[in-house]
Amino acid sequence: LARRQKGQPREVIAISWRAQTRLNYRYRRLLAGGKNKVVTALARELLAFIWEILQVVPTPTAKPLAA
Repeated sequence: LARRQKGQPREVIAISWRAQTRLNYRYRRLLAGGKNKVVTALARELLAFIWEILQVVPTPTAKPLAA
């Protein structure tokens, strides 16, 4: 885990840890309601965490495509 996190921004590491903790907790809690519902709910939450990372980390500027 430390090797994968090396060189990543602190904000991204904090968000990913928060995501891991929350999604693990929710998965275990919601599992009684049916696996498909749980997977769908957690996929939606994971997408929200990905969106948050994209808001925090600056994106490189796009280079024009060669004609």
